[in-house]
Amino acid sequence: MAAPLELSCWGGGWGLPSVHSESLVVMAYAKFSGAPLKVNIIDTTWRGSRGDIPILTTEDNIVSQPAKILNFLRKQKYNADYELSAKQGADTLAYIALLEEKLLPAVLHTFWVESDNYFTVTKPWFASQIPFPLSLILPGRMSKGALNRILLTRGEPPLYHLQEVEAQIYRDAKECLNLLSHRLGTSQFFFGDTPSTLDAYVFGFLAPLYKVRFPKVQLQEHLKQLSNLCRFCDDILNSYFRLSIGGMSPAGQETVDANLQKLTQLVNKESNLIEKMDDNLRQSPQLPPRKLPTLKLTPAEEESNSVQRLSL
Repeated sequence: MAAPLELSCWGGGWGLPSVHSESLVVMAYAKFSGAPLKVNIIDTTWRGSRGDIPILTTEDNIVSQPAKILNFLRKQKYNADYELSAKQGADTLAYIALLEEKLLPAVLHTFWVESDNYFTVTKPWFASQIPFPLSLILPGRMSKGALNRILLTRGEPPLYHLQEVEAQIYRDAKECLNLLSHRLGTSQFFFGDTPSTLDAYVFGFLAPLYKVRFPKVQLQEHLKQLSNLCRFCDDILNSYFRLSIGGMSPAGQETVDANLQKLTQLVNKESNLIEKMDDNLRQSPQLPPRKLPTLKLTPAEEESNSVQRLSL
């Protein structure tokens, strides 16, 4: 009997099984390859301290990062690429590298760096999934990690300022989307009628960008103009995730959005309260420690204590 495979990942919303790109990549690949994953959604009982999700757990292994998880599944004979030719395998690696270099920085920026999107959508949603007080800490840590990842890969000369970096990553992302749209054409998947690793990566990167409702939608608007990529995401959702998506009629989604708005206000109030408490503590006067008074005994009391000790 095969060892159980358990995947810990971020949960879903907006008609998605997960709103997290890397979690979606692994979930989609598992569906394509037939890997029997037991999916554990991160919730308020989670006790992790970092955002290194998804994590695959077996009896003997703990594996993180999508590429490593997919390689592990292939070694367990769950291979979505077994019908690909050598050239198609090489094309897969090239397109994944293109996605990570050109598209991923803009996706990270849209979710984690763009201020309006982060404070009204990303931060409240992730904060709602994890326990207090980690909910006040981890989203900010993940935001800083995303910004550092963007600057590490794109913040080199001649792009010295964040505004210049932002303009460039969105130009690159739109160009990447255009290339993907051209490569997909009218096909159902990128290599014909059967989904593969490349389809899992493209779906994982595009679906949250396509479905999540952001106030700032620069890249989302461009994606929605590419109808074949939108159809690609919809087909995978309908074919592979229809029974596992938690919810949603349009009325139900409106309720979720209203609850998210209330949660946004609550999280922001809590964050502001903690910041004010920190400021008050810093500004409060620091009093020196008080010395306890030393009690001195009279000669008669000292003599009495000595007699009592001798009698014991």
